[in-house]
Amino acid sequence: MAKWTENGPYQSWLRGSVDNSFMVPWTQLMKRVTGSGKTVRRVRVVTEPHSSYIQWEYATAHVNVAAGESIRWLPRHKLHEDLVFPVAGNDWWLFDDKLLAVGHFDDTGRVLGSEVTDDPETVAACVRVRDLLWASAVQHSEYRP
Repeated sequence: MAKWTENGPYQSWLRGSVDNSFMVPWTQLMKRVTGSGKTVRRVRVVTEPHSSYIQWEYATAHVNVAAGESIRWLPRHKLHEDLVFPVAGNDWWLFDDKLLAVGHFDDTGRVLGSEVTDDPETVAACVRVRDLLWASAVQHSEYRP
């Protein structure tokens, strides 16, 4: 697993060194999953102008796309005013629209773990928001930060 310390991939990128090898386990998984006919979609809701961390995510997104992920970007200022994010605004991942993993992070962005639920109301709320955001977001190939 990649370390997000001064010698981690993000810090190296800040110093001008690009090494996306930390993504190999993920990209291999994405190739297997999408190769079996499944779809993997990611919407990144971002504040503009981008922080250096989001600039790094944008700079590495082509690796995810090449592995089979569909990535779209949605500037935060374009969100519907009345949109309420489910699961307290935490990052989340839907699996087959039936299972939900909610990510938890500390104030520095360090991963604390995930909570998994199949609660139908919570899953349905995330499906609705996912579909709304996906329809509004810009494909990675067309998005210009």
